[in-house]
Amino acid sequence: MATCCSEGSDNLKSVKGARKLALVGNPNVGKSVLFNVLTGSYVTVSNYPGTSVEVSRGNAVINGQDWQVIDTPGMYSIHTITEEERVAREILLHETPDIVLHVLDARNLERMLAMTLQLIEANLPVILIVNIMDEADRMGLSIDLKLLEQRLGIPVIGAATARKRGLDEIRNAISSYDRHPEGTRCFPYNRLLEHDISEVTGLMAGEYLLSHRSLAILLLQQDEEITELVRHHEGEGYAVLAEKVREKAFERRESFHLDLSLQRNSAVKNLINGVFVPPEQQIITLAERLSTWSVRPLTGIPMLLVVLYFGLYKFVGEFGAGTVVDLLEKQLFVERINPWMVTVVKGLIPWEIIQELFVGEYGIITLGIRYAVGIILPIVATFFIFFSFLEDTGYFPRLALLVDRLFKHFGLTGRAVIPMVLGFGCDTMATMVTRTLETVRERVIATLLLALAIPCSAQLGVIIALLAKAPGALAVWSVCLLLIFILVGFLAARIMPGEAPMFYMELPPMRLPQLSNVLTKTYTRMQWYFLEILPLFVIASVLLWLGKITGFFGTAVSAMTPVMASIGLPKEAAVAFIFGFFRRDYGAAGLYDLQTQGLLDARQLTVAAVTLTLFIPCVAQFLVMKKERGWKVAGGIGLFVSLLAFGSGYVLNQFLLLTGLLA
Repeated sequence: MATCCSEGSDNLKSVKGARKLALVGNPNVGKSVLFNVLTGSYVTVSNYPGTSVEVSRGNAVINGQDWQVIDTPGMYSIHTITEEERVAREILLHETPDIVLHVLDARNLERMLAMTLQLIEANLPVILIVNIMDEADRMGLSIDLKLLEQRLGIPVIGAATARKRGLDEIRNAISSYDRHPEGTRCFPYNRLLEHDISEVTGLMAGEYLLSHRSLAILLLQQDEEITELVRHHEGEGYAVLAEKVREKAFERRESFHLDLSLQRNSAVKNLINGVFVPPEQQIITLAERLSTWSVRPLTGIPMLLVVLYFGLYKFVGEFGAGTVVDLLEKQLFVERINPWMVTVVKGLIPWEIIQELFVGEYGIITLGIRYAVGIILPIVATFFIFFSFLEDTGYFPRLALLVDRLFKHFGLTGRAVIPMVLGFGCDTMATMVTRTLETVRERVIATLLLALAIPCSAQLGVIIALLAKAPGALAVWSVCLLLIFILVGFLAARIMPGEAPMFYMELPPMRLPQLSNVLTKTYTRMQWYFLEILPLFVIASVLLWLGKITGFFGTAVSAMTPVMASIGLPKEAAVAFIFGFFRRDYGAAGLYDLQTQGLLDARQLTVAAVTLTLFIPCVAQFLVMKKERGWKVAGGIGLFVSLLAFGSGYVLNQFLLLTGLLA
C-alpha cells in the first residue's frame, strides 16, 4: 500500500488518564453487542452535550488494562449528514481515542470498507472487526482476513459477537495494539484529485487529530464543522487556505463528490480482489426467506399481526398484565405488604392527614409504589423482554422498511416505528426514545402521535377488557383511534415546517436471539426506566393526596360536569378523566367502576373510552415531553390533544345517537 503523505503520529495527541476505546461503524453491525460484552453492566447512557443523541459509555478491564469504552452512534462516513454521524465524528475529533474499533458486516464488506479507508486515511488508530462472520460462512462467502490485514496495514479480526466468537482475539488485539506509523497511510486517487488535495494540504500548518489529507478532502466537500475547526486552528493563514478551497470547489463543483466516490469504490475493489470470494451458488436460508417475507406488504403485514398478537396481546397483555400483575399486586401488595405498612405507619405517625400521604387511598406506599412495582413492573418488564427479543432477531429494521412508505405520509420515516411500538408498552419511555429520530420536526410529530393515539399497555389492557363486554364497541374504538392517528399525522406532515428526513437502514441478519443478550438488555432498560420514572409516580401520589385534602377534586368535577354532559356522559365520569391525567390506566379503571355500577351503557362506554384514550397524556409522559421538547411544545401538544379528545367524543356521541349503532 502506498504512503502518499509525510505526516507522522504527532498529529494524534496522547490521552491523559484512562485509555479510551471508541466503537464506530454503520448501524446494525453489532457495535452495541460488542460494547455490552466488553463493558458488562457498568454503563452510563446520556445525551451528547448540545444534542438529543444518546451515547453509551462504560468501563472495561481488558487483559489487565483499564479502558473507557464509548459506543458511538451509527455513521456511514467521516463526511457527516445526520446528527448521529456528527456526534460520532465529534467523539473521534475531541475525545482522542487510543483505539478506534471499526465494526462492519462481513456480508457487506465491499460497501462498508470505504469508511475503513477514510479512518485509516485520517491517521486514526484503527482495528477492523469483520463481524457477523457466522452468517457470511452460512452464505458460503469466503474472506481472506490475513490478506485484507496485509493490504490495509491494520489489525483485522473476524468475529460473530452475538455468538461470542472472536472475542478473545478482539481483546488481545486491543491490549497488544502498538501504533508506530511511518506516516499517514492512504489510498492514492487519480492525478487530478491528488493534485487538488496536495494544493490544500500544502497550505495547512495547524496540528489536528485527523490527518491534513483527510481534513483537506472534507474541506473540499464543503463540510461546515471541519471548516470551522480549520478556521480556528489556522489563524491568520486561514484566509489563503479558504481562498484555495473556494477556487478548487468552484472548479470541481460538478464532479468532485462523484469523482471522490468513484475513486474510493475503485480502491475498495482493488483491496478485496482475492480477499472476498462469493459462493458459486447462493445459499438461501430460512432466515433469509423470513427476511424477504417480512419487508413485502403481502406477507409482511400478516407477519406483523402474528407478532403483535402473540407478543403484545398474549405475552404482555394476558401474561404480564394479567397473571403476573395478579400475583404481585393483589396477592403480594394488597394482601400482605399494604396491610403491614398501614399498621407500621399508623404506629409511627399520629396525624391522620400525614398517614393518608403514605398509606391512604392515594398514599405513596399503598398506591404509588404498589402501582409502580405491582402493576407497572410486570407490564413493562414483559414488554421489554418482548421488545429485546424482537430487537435481537433483527425484525425491527425490516418492520421499519415495511412501514416507511406509509409513515412518510405522516412526516415520519420507518425509523419512527420503534418508538411507536414501544408506546404500546409505555408512552413515557417511547417519548424518551423519540430523541433517536433524525430531525426536530420528526421528533415533534412522533411525540404528538404518541400523546394522542397510542395507548400504553396498562391502559390498553383495561380498555380492551371493558369494551369486550359490549359487542361492536371495541371495533368502533379501534377504528376511531386509527382514523384520528392517520388524520392528525397527515395534517401535521403538511403544516409543520421543516424538511422530510432521509431514511436508510442496514438490515442485520435475522436469527434466534440469545437468552443472555435478551435478559441483559431487559435488565438495563428496567434499571434506566425506574431511575427515570419511579420518582414521577411518587409525585403523582402526592398530587392526588393534595387534591383530596384541598377539595380540588370536588371543584374539578363540578367544573367538568358541563363538558361530560356535552359528550353524553354522567358527571361521575369526570373523576375518571381527572385520574387519567395522573395515570392513564387509573382513568380507565375509573370507567370500569362506573360500568360496574351500571352508570354507563354501551354507547357511553365507547365514547368515554375513545375520549379518555385521546385525552391529555399522564403526568409522567407530560413531564418527559417537557424534558425532551420544552414547555412550549409540551403545553401546545397537551392543549391540542385535550381539545381534540373532547371534540372527537362529541362527534362520536352524536354519530352513535343518530345511527343507533351501539343502542
